[in-house]
Amino acid sequence: MKEAAQKTKDTITTTETKSTAKEGASGHIRKTETGEKKPRPVFVIGHKNPDTDSICSAISYAWLKNQISDTEHLPKRAGNISRETQFVLDHFGVEAPELLTDVRPQIRDIDIRKAPGFDGHMSMREAWEYMRDNVLDTLCVTTENGSLEGLIAVKDIADAYLDLFDTAILGKAHTSYQNLLNTLEGKMLVGDPMGHIHKGRVHVGTSPETMISLISEGDIVLVTNRYEAQMIAIDLGASCMIVCVDSEVPERILEKARQSNCTVITTPYDTFAASRIVSMAAPVKHFMKKDRLLTFDLDLPLEDAMKVMASVRHRYFPVLDEDGQYVGVISRRNLLGMHRKKLILVDHNEKSQAVDGFQEARILEIIDHHRVGSLETSGPVYFRNEPLGCTASILYKMYKENDVEIPRHIAGLLMSAILSDTLLFRSPTCTPFDSKACRELAEIAGEDVNEYAEKMFSASDDLTGRSADDLLFTDFKIFEFGDIRLGAAQGLFMSRSSCRQVEEMVSGCLKEARDKKGLDMFVYMLTNMRDQSTRLLYSGDNMDEVIGEAYHVEAKDGKADVAGMVSRKKQLIPPLQQLIG
Repeated sequence: MKEAAQKTKDTITTTETKSTAKEGASGHIRKTETGEKKPRPVFVIGHKNPDTDSICSAISYAWLKNQISDTEHLPKRAGNISRETQFVLDHFGVEAPELLTDVRPQIRDIDIRKAPGFDGHMSMREAWEYMRDNVLDTLCVTTENGSLEGLIAVKDIADAYLDLFDTAILGKAHTSYQNLLNTLEGKMLVGDPMGHIHKGRVHVGTSPETMISLISEGDIVLVTNRYEAQMIAIDLGASCMIVCVDSEVPERILEKARQSNCTVITTPYDTFAASRIVSMAAPVKHFMKKDRLLTFDLDLPLEDAMKVMASVRHRYFPVLDEDGQYVGVISRRNLLGMHRKKLILVDHNEKSQAVDGFQEARILEIIDHHRVGSLETSGPVYFRNEPLGCTASILYKMYKENDVEIPRHIAGLLMSAILSDTLLFRSPTCTPFDSKACRELAEIAGEDVNEYAEKMFSASDDLTGRSADDLLFTDFKIFEFGDIRLGAAQGLFMSRSSCRQVEEMVSGCLKEARDKKGLDMFVYMLTNMRDQSTRLLYSGDNMDEVIGEAYHVEAKDGKADVAGMVSRKKQLIPPLQQLIG
C-alpha cells in the first residue's frame, strides 16, 4: 500500500484501458532550494553623512579586499552622497555604494529553512503525508510565480478530516479527479482524469433500497461488487461511482456509465476505509488560511520578529523577499543561529559617527586617519590608524604592500579623496606622503591635479534644489567631549557669492538643527576655498564666549571669521576639545 502511494504515473489512458493516475506530493512542489549556502559578505562602510574620502575609501578598500581575499567584500554607505562626491563617481564611471543605515541583525541574518512552496491544488492527504515524512506542521502554498497564497497546518487537516458531516466537500472545493485517484490509489475506468468535481454529496451505496432514497443527481457513490448497486447508482444520475476492493466492473456497466457521463473509479480500499479518506482528496487551497497571514520580510529586525513570535502560538513563519516572493520559513529555533553582519569601518572610529546598530555587528577592521575615538568592539580587530591627511592615503600604501595594481577608476577615487580631505594640499592635515601619493594616483588616472581639483570643488557651488538641512548635514559629524555633544558640519565653496547664499540659507536654522540632533553645540564651517578662510556659524549656550576664547577671534551673534581655518579635524576640533573637554 505504501509503495502504491509513492508511484507516479505520467500518462492516463483512455476510458477503455485501466491505468493508474498516481502522482505523489512531488508533483505539487513549486520551488526547492538546493546547493551550498553562499558565504555572507563583509560590508566596507564609512561614517554617517559621508564625505568624498568616506565613500571613495569604502569602494577602493572593498575592491582591494576582493583581490586578496576569498570572501566577498561589498562597499556600503551610511548616508547621502554630496554633490562633490557624486561628481567624482560620475567622472570615473563608478556606481555609488548601496545605502546601509542600520546593521542590526535581520531575518536575512539567520538560517532560513528553505521549505518548498506547494501548489494549492495538492490534496489534503498529500499535504499530510509530506508533513509526516518531513516533520513539518505547516506548509506554504504559493502561486506559480512564487507569491505566498496561503498556509495549511496539521490542525487544519485534522479539522477537515473530523468534519464528518460535510459530505459535499469535494464539490465545494472543486476537487480534481487526479486528486481523487491519488488519494484512493485508484484506477479510472471511465471518465476524464483531468476533470473536476463541481457538485454532489458522497454516499455509500449499501443497498438498492437505501440508495433510492439517498442518492440525487450529481452525487458520488461508493459501491462494492454488487451488480444491482452499480446499476442503480448510474440510473440515479451519480456523477462518479467509486468501486471498492478493486472489484470487477462488467463491460455492460462501463458502457452504461459512458452513456450517462458517469465517471467510474476502482480503489483497493474497502468501503469503510474509502469513505473515511475520500474527503481528503479535496485541495488544500479550500482549507488553507489566506487572510491576515503572519509573514516576515528579510529586512525585518530580529528584535521585532522575536516580539511577534512571543505574542502568538505559531511554530513556523513564512519569509518573503523584497519583491514579496516566498523564500522559506523560520521558527524560534532559527533565532539561535543568528549571523551578525561583518563590517570593516573606514575613515572613522567614533561611535557617534558609526552606522546604527554597529554594536550588534562584528567589526573586523578599522582603517582611519582621525584621532582615536570612543568606539569599542566586542573582540580584537585589525586597527590601522596613521597620522595622514586622508584614509585614501593609507589605502594607497596597502595596495603597494599587497602588490596589487591599481586600475584607473580606483586611482581616480583615491586621488579625489586625498584632494578633498587635504583641500588640494592646503590643509594643515596634509603630509608630504599625501601629496606624493595623490600625484602618483593622478598619473595612473590620467588627470591633471589642479584642473581636476577645480572642477571637483566647483561641484559644491551649485546650490540648485539644495535645502538648509542638506547643507547642514551633508558633511556632518558628532563629537562627544565628556557630557558635551558637539555637532560639526562643513561646507566647501569656491566663490564668495556661494558662501553668501549658503549663510543666508542656514543661519536661521542652526538652533533647530541642534535640537533635532540632541546636541549641546552646533558649529557650521562655511569654508571659502579660494580665500582659505572659514566663517563659523554656531548655536549653543554661551557660544560667543566659547568660540572667541577657542580661536582668539571676535565672535558675536553666532558668527565668527577665522582666517586660515580649513580643517575640521586639525583646526576646529582640538581647540574646542581642550577648552570644554
